[in-house]
Amino acid sequence: MDQQFTDDNPRGLYFLVDLVNAVQDGSGATPAGLEAVVAAHGGPSLRLTETTMEEVREAVAVIVSIFNTKDEDSAAEALNTLLDRYPAQPRLARMPERRWSLHTQAPHDAQPAQWLLSTAALALALWLSERGYCAWGRCAAPGCDRYFIDTGRRAPQRYCSTRCGTRVRVAAHRNRSQ
Repeated sequence: MDQQFTDDNPRGLYFLVDLVNAVQDGSGATPAGLEAVVAAHGGPSLRLTETTMEEVREAVAVIVSIFNTKDEDSAAEALNTLLDRYPAQPRLARMPERRWSLHTQAPHDAQPAQWLLSTAALALALWLSERGYCAWGRCAAPGCDRYFIDTGRRAPQRYCSTRCGTRVRVAAHRNRSQ
């Protein structure tokens, strides 16, 4: 989790990125690992079983497909489909030492994957509508498959962290020097 929880950060999106990255790198491949990611971001207390864990993995695959989308119209269509299928019940919530923010509230009978897709649909739809483009992506550094949320204001972000960006720039500099 490279992002800091400052007042202007899109927290719901960082949760999604951390969840996707945890599933990909294996640290979130267990029910306890995913429950820890959710808890770290102030999400609801989940009790995942192997069955619900598989459903969450499938939900993460849906989120990854949206993160891999660069076309705004395609992303909007995918998000509208999710919003239709998993309508968000937004509520203002305040986490300790943070501003009020919009969170989704799962119906009492909702499965964890349904809550996750509802959360993803709302967070990504708000971010797409605010930015006007797909302000997310996969790290362009060779060997890094992590996803990120683009919070920059100028050039589109290409790397998941300054470490990856620096590694690529140093390698390019060394190649030019040879």
